Amino acid sequence: MSFDFINSPCRESPRIESKFGICDDQVGTKAYTDSGDDSKWIAFVRNEDEKEITFTAIDNCLEFFKNRSQEKESTCDGMLTFDDGIYFVELKTQDSNWLQKALGQLENTIILLQNHHRNYRFKKAFACNKRHPSFHVFDNELNKRFFKQYGFRIDINNEIIIK
Repeated sequence: MSFDFINSPCRESPRIESKFGICDDQVGTKAYTDSGDDSKWIAFVRNEDEKEITFTAIDNCLEFFKNRSQEKESTCDGMLTFDDGIYFVELKTQDSNWLQKALGQLENTIILLQNHHRNYRFKKAFACNKRHPSFHVFDNELNKRFFKQYGFRIDINNEIIIK
């Protein structure tokens, strides 16, 4: 599968703000970044070194289809890329039963784009929920399995820190 990060119509202009948010209006439109209205933010990005960070929407923007069908693949909302990092992000607003679905969408996106993220040093996948901003229960076995299988660290938190 061919995919071009640089020329994607879903790629936003780079941001250098020290703090901005990632939004998803949950109405079938693509996710986007915002630095004005933090009430819309589902996740927020801390970029204290003011690195150049690019957000690319995936869900509701890039279409991936299951083999030999018109059924769309389930993907995460977007990704952040910067000099030597790629972070996949899934945004949720549900109160219950959200984590398994978010993890599945992240895993599927990593698999679909696995040939395009090998050159990055820092690789993370974020499951973010506005209603559960700091999810304290974390399964170390899940983290180990996720890293061993995909080469990505998993983080269940709505704060994304760029280092």
